[in-house]
Amino acid sequence: MHGSRVNDILVFLAVVDAGSFVAGGKSLGLSRSTAGKAIARLEEGYGARLLNRTTRSLDLTEEGRRLYEQGVTIRDALAAADASVASLTGTPTGRLRIAAPDALGRRLILPVVYRFLELWPGTKVVMSLSDRVDKLVDGGFDVALRVATETADTSFISRKVWTDTSVLCASPRYFEEYGRPTMVEQLTRHELLRFTSQGSHQGWNLRNENGEWVRAQGRVRLSLDSAEALRDAALRGFGIALLPFSLVRDDISSGRLERALPGIACEDVSIVALYPHVRRLEPRVRQFLDLLVDALKTRQPPVL
Repeated sequence: MHGSRVNDILVFLAVVDAGSFVAGGKSLGLSRSTAGKAIARLEEGYGARLLNRTTRSLDLTEEGRRLYEQGVTIRDALAAADASVASLTGTPTGRLRIAAPDALGRRLILPVVYRFLELWPGTKVVMSLSDRVDKLVDGGFDVALRVATETADTSFISRKVWTDTSVLCASPRYFEEYGRPTMVEQLTRHELLRFTSQGSHQGWNLRNENGEWVRAQGRVRLSLDSAEALRDAALRGFGIALLPFSLVRDDISSGRLERALPGIACEDVSIVALYPHVRRLEPRVRQFLDLLVDALKTRQPPVL
């Protein structure tokens, strides 16, 4: 197959993925006219219409669907070839797909992503910010950052990249209305804001006054699957939340939130990087992880 045909197929894939000639061409640095001519050449060469064009959408014909499926294989093969050569030089190239928790991802991970893109102009990043625990393989991610202490799935490598301190906190308004607990057992009389994901609720393991780790109990009227949303609910006075200190540091400093049971130890929050077992880790993944670990070393929170 001629190289020009391959280029036209890549344009065709971009147009289909973007849903328009303008957006598809732009993703490759091409004009709408150039993208249109590339697809016209394909249709002339194959003697078949590939797209049904309307003013609002592009629909694949049967021939177009078959070409798209085979074209994806070609594109993946080219990406694999690029990665194979790049792995010999250690230069990150290609697309890096990252999944990270929403709130901590925005504050801790996204700045590192910006730096990564600045350092390696041959890379692209697709990042999902969500507190839902998605399966790494099903999501198609190269690396997933998750709040956890360890992973039971031995098909992935787990690397700890961040450890934060958890704090119990609520708004001054809440404490004025419900009082302030002085011991762990008193939490049973309070409104607790709990993190939940896919039906699984976060447990609060606290070290009580006797130095024993206990599971805190209390009334839970509001459960959320976003740490940022839990912070917002706490600020609005709906209850006591257990949150990473890095997420509420400024709120506590300003007095918008106050700590509950400040003398009680809470479990640390660990963020681990999960990635598949591979014989040779691709440079873009390796360099990103190294950059992330180095960046977070200087941001470890103080011991409270």
